[in-house]
Amino acid sequence: MIIPRWLRIQLVPSSLQFRLTLELVTISILGLGTVAMWAAWQMEQNLVAAHKQTLEYIAMRFPDQLELYSEMGSIETGLDRTIKRVSRPGLMVWVRGEDGRVLAQSTITQPTTILLGDVNQMPAVPVKPQVVRFGDRNIVLCGTPITVKGQTVGKLYLSQDITLDQQKLNASLWGLFWVSMVAIVLLMATISQRIRRAMQPLAAMSQVASAVSADDLSGAQLQLQEAPAEILGLAQAFNAMLLRLSGAWEQQRQFVGNVSHELRTPLTVVVGYLQSLLRRGTNLSAYQQQAIETATAEAERTIRMLEDLLDLARADSGHLHFRLNPVSLNTLVAEVVAMSEAVSDRPITLKAPPADLVVCADQDRLQQVLINLVDNGLKYSALDQPLELVLERGEGVGMIHVCDRGIGIPFPHQQRIFERFYRGDEARSQQGTGLGLAIAKSLIEGMQGHITLRSQPGKGSTFTLSLPLWQTHG
Repeated sequence: MIIPRWLRIQLVPSSLQFRLTLELVTISILGLGTVAMWAAWQMEQNLVAAHKQTLEYIAMRFPDQLELYSEMGSIETGLDRTIKRVSRPGLMVWVRGEDGRVLAQSTITQPTTILLGDVNQMPAVPVKPQVVRFGDRNIVLCGTPITVKGQTVGKLYLSQDITLDQQKLNASLWGLFWVSMVAIVLLMATISQRIRRAMQPLAAMSQVASAVSADDLSGAQLQLQEAPAEILGLAQAFNAMLLRLSGAWEQQRQFVGNVSHELRTPLTVVVGYLQSLLRRGTNLSAYQQQAIETATAEAERTIRMLEDLLDLARADSGHLHFRLNPVSLNTLVAEVVAMSEAVSDRPITLKAPPADLVVCADQDRLQQVLINLVDNGLKYSALDQPLELVLERGEGVGMIHVCDRGIGIPFPHQQRIFERFYRGDEARSQQGTGLGLAIAKSLIEGMQGHITLRSQPGKGSTFTLSLPLWQTHG
């Protein structure tokens, strides 16, 4: 399953988007939950209060109505007619005399009979309506004395079964709960999307910062006109920083080029005198001979490094010219393999297709790059480990794979291995100047090609050169 990049970022607990979404959703849940709980409690209180008010009203009006109906007949007849008048669904009314006998009551059902028995067993019935629980039912119950024309008739009992109303209320509350859950999910998605959109300028800054290199500092600018003021200020500061870095990098390049050019001539003279001294110094001691040889070797190494720096300076300034001609990779790579085998005295395997691969390149520059890569492969491989060069035809390109089985390059260093003077791991930092791969990259890209690396520590590295095939125009 492929997870979208924005969702992967959102699911990372350490990301700002995840934290903001979680905090806002938590606050929303707490707020909505508190309001919902208060609303549910208030609705239940209002339901009970309404039934209590109804019973209080009936209890208050019952004596007056009983007196009115009693004038037309006996007390028993008045009780029956009054109870019929105030009866309603769910309401049970009965009157007990002072001797405990039920004088009159509303329609009797099975729950009514059970309720009468339960009420009779109560030590005291509340005068004011109260909620009393009998088994699985909630009843609003009250009992008040009845007096007609100063004479006590008995005690009026009123009970209202509110179980069904509470069940309907609970069902409505559960419906409200599930609607709230759906609303929270939609709210979470909306908040997440809104935060993601608000953070897009930061994501753009991250992409630019991760893709920027020393070669395009001045061109890597953020365009965030619609971003919030805070992020826009940060983007402007970021662009200003890139411009300052670009200027400093350009000054460094010019300085390195100028210094390399100025030092090359006197060092060449020094090497010439040292070599002349070695040829004519027949009376030198062994120690003097060794000292002069060491000085000559170091001076020559310094000159080679200055030549590399000058090549990089010319490439940066656009003054490194290439003679692009058709080059047979089969022939050129075979020559490099033979030359390297003769110098290193180590076998190198070449795998090439039967048909010639002809690319558009500068033969001398390409040979320089191949020798450098082969030399690196031999340098960082054991004597018994093979080195292999493979030619392959790609889509519109000819490819050269230089494969070794050496120490390999850790992944964090692979991203910077083509930078100047970068020697990431200790085994590589002990040899070379750190300019070879940077020069190789500049030369290959100058010939409209590409150089890539695949490596695994302990298993070796593969450098791949891709150059455009020579197009014949007939």
